[in-house]
Amino acid sequence: MSEIDVRGGNKMKNGKIPDPNVIHPIEGYDKEIYVKPTIQNPNIIVGDFTYIADSEFESHITNFYPWSRDKLIIGKFCQIAAGVEFIMNDANHQMSAVSTFPFYTLEGWDMDAPAASDMPFKGDTVIGNDVWIGQNAVILPGVNIGDGAIIGANSVVGSNIAPYTIVAGNPAKVIRKRFDEELIDLMLRFKWWDKSITEINELIPILTSSDLEKVKTELKARLD
Repeated sequence: MSEIDVRGGNKMKNGKIPDPNVIHPIEGYDKEIYVKPTIQNPNIIVGDFTYIADSEFESHITNFYPWSRDKLIIGKFCQIAAGVEFIMNDANHQMSAVSTFPFYTLEGWDMDAPAASDMPFKGDTVIGNDVWIGQNAVILPGVNIGDGAIIGANSVVGSNIAPYTIVAGNPAKVIRKRFDEELIDLMLRFKWWDKSITEINELIPILTSSDLEKVKTELKARLD
């Protein structure tokens, strides 16, 4: 028998199977939505069961136009608080000239768009799986945030964040790792978010246990 009791894992709450394609996962409450079924922009890619504490999502992405070259990619089971903002690459202005004013974007000014090589471009913004982004955090262009990271409220994230790392502040700085390297490695290899709904439901006693040594034992047994 495993160290953590995982019996009764096939039982779903209220007899309902979690559905990543519904918009409102809490009956009668419209201020929290699963993001994926609401997406209209093909350059926004969001995994199953990621939610935001709001009634819509795409207004939280700024400077994202039909001609934008970058993508916003968010993994599964992320938790996005109210007021979070994702700033994309087209927020950037030409910094190699003496003025940063974007004459070329505005009517009447005689200027062609700068060459792509003259514009700051940091690539796609990628958020991993099971990432918690706190209220009013700002994610800057081209940032990669690893699986299981936690972003503190009001943080401004301008650089990459390693998996299972807690950051906070402006600019966001590392507070600490959530777990030791052994458990982080086990979690990254186990990838619980890629399991079936039934398997994840069975894993809830493991995923919500604070006895980390027992969690390690369980993960090792399942990875063997």
